[in-house]
Amino acid sequence: MLQRWLLLTVLACGAVLAPLAPLLAQAQDYPSKAIKIIVPNPPGGAGDISARLVGQKLSEVFHQPVVVENQPGASGSIGMNMLKRSAPDGYTIGVVISLAQIVDRIQNKTASFNIAKDFTPLTAIANNPVVLLANSQITATSMPEFIELVRKRPGEISYASPGIGTAHHLYGEILNRVAGIRMVNVPYKGVAPALNDVLGGHVPVGIISLSAALPHILSGRLRALTMFDAKRQAKLPDVPTIAEVLPQFELARSWIGFLGPPDMPPEITARLNAEIVRILQSADVQRVLSANGLEVVANTPSEFAAMIQRDTKVWEEAAAAAGLFSR
Repeated sequence: MLQRWLLLTVLACGAVLAPLAPLLAQAQDYPSKAIKIIVPNPPGGAGDISARLVGQKLSEVFHQPVVVENQPGASGSIGMNMLKRSAPDGYTIGVVISLAQIVDRIQNKTASFNIAKDFTPLTAIANNPVVLLANSQITATSMPEFIELVRKRPGEISYASPGIGTAHHLYGEILNRVAGIRMVNVPYKGVAPALNDVLGGHVPVGIISLSAALPHILSGRLRALTMFDAKRQAKLPDVPTIAEVLPQFELARSWIGFLGPPDMPPEITARLNAEIVRILQSADVQRVLSANGLEVVANTPSEFAAMIQRDTKVWEEAAAAAGLFSR
C-alpha cells in the first residue's frame, strides 16, 4: 500500500509540474533572446523616457537586445491588453501609469483590464509629480491666495489637463471639493497641448506633470503654486505640497512602473526586479530621471503590488466622486 501511495503521489506531482516544465526550463537560461518593452503611450512621455533608459541598461546587462515598442491608442488600453495577452516568459514586459485602469474604465465604460489582477508586478519606476501652475493672467502668488481668488470667481477660472480621468484632472476635481472652489477642467489630448495653451495664454491655469513643466517654471514663464506630491521637490524648494496647504487632501501619487504578463515564473520575476532596481538606483540613471522631474522609487514586486492596490482605491473613489463613471 505504501509503495502504491508513493507511486500515485509521484505521478500526481508530475501531472502538476508538467505544464510548468517549459517555463522552468526557460527560467534557467533566461534571457536567451531579445526582450520587448511595451509602452502604451506615444514617444516622449515619462513612461517612454524611463523605458528607453532602463531598456538600454538591461541590454548591456543581459547581452541581449531590448526593444521599446510604443503601442498608443484607446487611452493606453491597446498596449495594456497586448501585455496582458503576452506569453509569461519574461520576454515581454510593459510600462504602466498609476491611472491606467481608471482612464480605461472611463473611456471604455467597462474596464478591459484590472491593473491589480491581470499582470505580474515587477517594480515601480518613479513618481511623476504633478504641479498646479499659472500664467500671468493669475495675480495670486501663493496657493492660499489662488484658492481665495477662485472662491470669489466660481466657474470663471479654467485649468488645462491632459485629458479626462488623468491624475491631473482628478487632482483638480479633488481640489475643487476639498477647498470648496469651482475651477472648470479643459481637457486636452496629452500633456504637451495642455501645457502649450497655458504658455500661450489660452487657459490661465494648468495641472501638469512636473517633468514637462519644470523648464518653464525655472525660466519664469509659469508660476508653480503647489505640488501634488508627498514632499517638496529639490528643484522647487519654495513650492509647498498640497498637504501643507490643505491637510485634508487625500493624495494618491502619480507614478510609472514595470509590469509583466500574468503568471510570470517567480525566478524570472525576481531576476527582472533585481536588475531593474539596480539600474534605477545607479547614479547616472537617477540623474537623468531627476532632470526630467521624476523621483525614483524602485521597490519589490510585493511592495509594488501593495502600492497598486492602495492608490487604485483612492483614484477610483476620486473618479466616482467626480461623476466620471457611468451609472
